[in-house]
Amino acid sequence: MTGFTRRQLLLAAASAGAGALATPWLSRSVLAASKPVVAALFCGHIDDNGFMQAGYQGFKKATDQLPITGHYKDQVANDTQAQIAALRALATQYKPALLIAHGGQNTDATLTVAKEFPETRFVLTQGAVTASNLSSYDVRQEESAWLAGAYAALMTKTGVVAHQSGIRVPPGLRARASYAAGVKHANPDVKLLTNFSGNQDDIELAARVTQAQAKAGADIIYTMLNKGRSGTTQACRELGIKEIGNVIDWVAREPDVFVGSAWADVGIGVFEACKDLSENKFESGKIFKVGLQQPDAVRLIMAPDTPDAVRQHIAALQQDILTGKIEVEAEFHGPEF
Repeated sequence: MTGFTRRQLLLAAASAGAGALATPWLSRSVLAASKPVVAALFCGHIDDNGFMQAGYQGFKKATDQLPITGHYKDQVANDTQAQIAALRALATQYKPALLIAHGGQNTDATLTVAKEFPETRFVLTQGAVTASNLSSYDVRQEESAWLAGAYAALMTKTGVVAHQSGIRVPPGLRARASYAAGVKHANPDVKLLTNFSGNQDDIELAARVTQAQAKAGADIIYTMLNKGRSGTTQACRELGIKEIGNVIDWVAREPDVFVGSAWADVGIGVFEACKDLSENKFESGKIFKVGLQQPDAVRLIMAPDTPDAVRQHIAALQQDILTGKIEVEAEFHGPEF
């Protein structure tokens, strides 16, 4: 055969039946036991057309292209104790060389579990924390969010723009602050309505927030939601107002509603962490950042019919961010809707 014992094969088969913990690409795992094992946690759903799906796609790309073996777990609540339990389960069952927690909402859980498994290397994507066995890989979505705010302020016809998100995680808070700063920089007279509803995936709740923001005058809404985004989009469609998306290219996906999208391929952080491990270049205790200087990772996508003057203005603002003339803000102190 391949030199594997009957016990090894039985253990691999047992892992495949472990319900809550998914072992994609298992046959490859069994036939390549010498490859380093990487496990990943995705809170929420890996098919959410948003943040979690982007992270999962980065993970799948890594398992497809790199000499690693991958395992993951999704559909975990955005609750610290649930995240801790999920990370412990991944660490215990698969004994990975690297364990990735996707998203800043996992900060406390990752810090806790990293202490419990000192021989395992950990990565927090969209994070800003380190430990002796923990690094953060941060795709700076706040930079494209800043440009999205400026774009909204330049494109609004009512003089009122909005922002929607669900849970208050550090990356989402930073992106909201940057969006608000972009609005103010481009046109300080534009009013901003900003809301954290408490849920990334509630479609009906997102629709209600959209209706309320539209009633208050907003004609462009920047959304940082997961499954809940579809509620905002349908409400925008019915109300005849526009939306700016994030993470992926929403302009291409639903051009009748989206005038822009703050592209931030957060899956790149997942992929790069796996790549560093596979090339024996992984460093613990570091924070790695990727921003507008890498357009395949971070950029603002604008609708094809965007006026040339607006495009030129956005290009100039982007250059100012890249040269440090504009500092992307990380905190917001204004009123909330």
